Amino acid sequence: MSENTDIQSQIAQTVQLLRKKLGVKDKTLADSIRKAKRLLPRRIYKQALMLANAEQMAAHPKLRLVLDTPKLARASEEVQAHLSGINRADRRLGWFLGMLGGLAFNLLALLALLIVFLRWQGFI
Repeated sequence: MSENTDIQSQIAQTVQLLRKKLGVKDKTLADSIRKAKRLLPRRIYKQALMLANAEQMAAHPKLRLVLDTPKLARASEEVQAHLSGINRADRRLGWFLGMLGGLAFNLLALLALLIVFLRWQGFI
């Protein structure tokens, strides 16, 4: 019984980490995973999906007995380790720098096209 409660608490911790690190605001793990799918690596997503399936079974007293507790514990540790390693400030900075890089490339391409056009028209 304590192992099942442990799995339920690990699932709750995973949901809290998803809220904190990825900003997903759903109540259940399955809904949170569905919204965070594109933000998670495939391996972590599959582990979290396995936990989400176990979340439904852990709520039922008789179905708890058929859960593979060690496998779920490893999956929970792996998902939580990945989520704990996420730095939100670094993600925001990376997004901002990517946006600036794209903007700089577009400006350079426009400048090159302008120079080619002016040379073609004979102004340079």
